[in-house]
Amino acid sequence: MKEIKTFQQMYRDGHVNRREFLSAMGALGITATTAGSLLTSASALAATPTRGGSVIWASNIHGPDDTLDPILGTSTIDYTRANTMYNGLIQVWDDMSLHPELAEEWSVNSNATEYTFKIRKGVEFHNGGELTASDVVWSMNRHIADGSPSSIKAYFSSVIEWKAVDKYTVKLSLSSPDSDVAYKLTVPQAKIIKKNSMDKWGAGTGPYTLDAFQAGVKSVHSRNNNYWRDTGQWLDGIELTAITDPTARAQALMAGSVDMIIIPPNNLLKRIEATGKHTVLSTPAGVYGGICCLKNTEPGSNDDFVEGLRYIMDREKMVRKVLKGHGTVGNDHPINKSYGADHCHELPQKAYDPEKAKWHFNKSGYSEAELYVAPVAAGIEDAMLIAQADAKKIGFNLKLKRVPSDGYWGAVWMKEPLNVVSWLQRPTANMMMAIQFGPHGNWNDTFWNSDRMGELLKGSLAETDAGKRHEMHCEMQKLVSTESGIVIPYHTNILDAHDSKIKGFSNCPLGSFGGNGWAEHIWREA
Repeated sequence: MKEIKTFQQMYRDGHVNRREFLSAMGALGITATTAGSLLTSASALAATPTRGGSVIWASNIHGPDDTLDPILGTSTIDYTRANTMYNGLIQVWDDMSLHPELAEEWSVNSNATEYTFKIRKGVEFHNGGELTASDVVWSMNRHIADGSPSSIKAYFSSVIEWKAVDKYTVKLSLSSPDSDVAYKLTVPQAKIIKKNSMDKWGAGTGPYTLDAFQAGVKSVHSRNNNYWRDTGQWLDGIELTAITDPTARAQALMAGSVDMIIIPPNNLLKRIEATGKHTVLSTPAGVYGGICCLKNTEPGSNDDFVEGLRYIMDREKMVRKVLKGHGTVGNDHPINKSYGADHCHELPQKAYDPEKAKWHFNKSGYSEAELYVAPVAAGIEDAMLIAQADAKKIGFNLKLKRVPSDGYWGAVWMKEPLNVVSWLQRPTANMMMAIQFGPHGNWNDTFWNSDRMGELLKGSLAETDAGKRHEMHCEMQKLVSTESGIVIPYHTNILDAHDSKIKGFSNCPLGSFGGNGWAEHIWREA
């Protein structure tokens, strides 16, 4: 049974304790005797976590706000900091299953318009005071307030109200069905903070507290000795920073000045492993690198120009040469096989076809264009060099304007007519599509607005028939791949590298090092 193996692995990795394992087995209908034997077999293979030590983790960039406030998070370092300092109501595990966090249980009515959450008792904030329903209501209302800066505001467009029923019960009422609510509450931006707390230093309940914060430089964290959960938190301290240059980041790892890095350069993977002291993690996922063609300005508003770009992408070559096999070809929409049943396998794969590219470019009237490029996605610079060379063969001048990754998301993304982009996987296809392609969404980075897309996003949340829901997701993917301004030549595995003495990583496809919640679970061997 897949669920049993998942829980055994979680126990071996230190992600659940004995009590949680046995409770999970009971929920699956496993007898106490059988559960005990399963625990014994898992224990025999379990590594023994060691308490103590610290790690320095290096991201690729600081976010434009480099924030302590989870609602403002836009980058991997923001998400990791949020998971280090805060908890959410619900969490998602490696197998994409949902599990209680600050909400010890939840329920939903038959048409997915009303959710009830029972808040865990006895959870303390870092700066004192018990978590209650009022903290949850205040935190969640920040996403729907007029003028809210929340990057996930579109997730909660159907919310009527969050209401505290009593001290430990919260009710959510929706104007229309939303079967994805529980998954939406697992993202880093949906963390719970202390009511009316503008001092983010102590506003969390998470596994690590904040000792120091220098925006654009680093944050330093220590173990929360009053944490409500009795598993994990093996490290004494964690430092989160960023090294923008991929080569410099890899060299820092190999030199021992940092212990963990995201997005190691593909051309240095073998060198990293050859040290004998470091490990490369490669997790298949829906992460992607691509091109945003802004539909509200030229040349992105020209459909033939966008089609020309799509046909000039030698996707298989990019995966083979640039990603070194650590990825899959893209089809100009974000929903790949990592999304399971939501992936539209029926949609024909866009081919590399220089002649079609030439025909569309000629029809568009464009013979050249300038693309802003920064190392914000694995291999994106080298991939665009391949596209540039192939475009030149058919007489099209794809000029690459190289810019640093520092400040990229604030100064270039969604501002320049053509710019490269990277996106992490979201828990569900609807969430991914809504945040990037929902009409007038905060992160609609190609400025493509489709009434039909809005209808499908809303309808799929209310549809309980799996077949009909799949049809809706297929139509969404077709719309994006033919009408939007996004070009997605490939999906990358999530690539990370770390000191081999650091253990306890999982393989969740939703973020670096098995998800951005790695801080709670990893340990360092002496």
